[in-house]
Amino acid sequence: MLIDSHCHLDFPDLANRMPEVLQRMQENQVDLAVCIGVNLEDFPKVIALAEQHEQLFATVGVHPEYTDVEEPDEDRLLALAAHPKVIAIGETGLDYYWQKDQPEWQRDRFRTHIRAAKRCGKPLVVHTRDSAADTLRVLKEEGADAVGGVMHCFTENWDIARLALGLGFHLSFSGIVTFKNAAIVKEVAQKCPLDRILVETDSPYLAPVPYRGKPNEPAYVRYVAEEIAKLRSISMDEVHQATTDNFFSLFKEAKRP
Repeated sequence: MLIDSHCHLDFPDLANRMPEVLQRMQENQVDLAVCIGVNLEDFPKVIALAEQHEQLFATVGVHPEYTDVEEPDEDRLLALAAHPKVIAIGETGLDYYWQKDQPEWQRDRFRTHIRAAKRCGKPLVVHTRDSAADTLRVLKEEGADAVGGVMHCFTENWDIARLALGLGFHLSFSGIVTFKNAAIVKEVAQKCPLDRILVETDSPYLAPVPYRGKPNEPAYVRYVAEEIAKLRSISMDEVHQATTDNFFSLFKEAKRP
């Protein structure tokens, strides 16, 4: 069994061909996938997919790149997170790539998500881009280690990885780990404790080799797992078992099929 721990199945590239996407998951031994919420306006589409398909779970949150959207408060997040198929709070975090002035509102929104996660006891799905130091600082200040979570699509160096692991977080690797020029990501995938690794696609983005540059989908998470097995000189069965066990250890609201 493989699990795509982070994808966006409600986005048109995937939602418009859902039967094919689910069939290809099955053909590639990808038994489960998590459809990630990025804003509250589109959350109904995310949760509808999780309700309609046993193999899908959902999260609720507002991505740091989204500006002109409903701003979440703790109570709103808690109400939506009470749904039995919502297994985490997020996608949340900081992104200074697009917001180069490092806005305080991003950090305030991030803190709101962390506090909501602590109140409902569900882990966090964290996005960080050009903001690792502040992301870790806010997580530490808010006591996010009480619930833990995953640093999704991890692309930072080993020093940052060690600090995230020290806060009790898992690291999730995407198709980037298959890219030839991703030496830093490959190093972290080799060094990270096997019991703290997850795999994801972030589809429809970041398709792995051999599909790089094309639309991504959950079935392709197998190529991420294959690269991790190769980098660590272990079998695919070991990667399947470890990443599946890690998923259910972290996302305790998710039920094994």
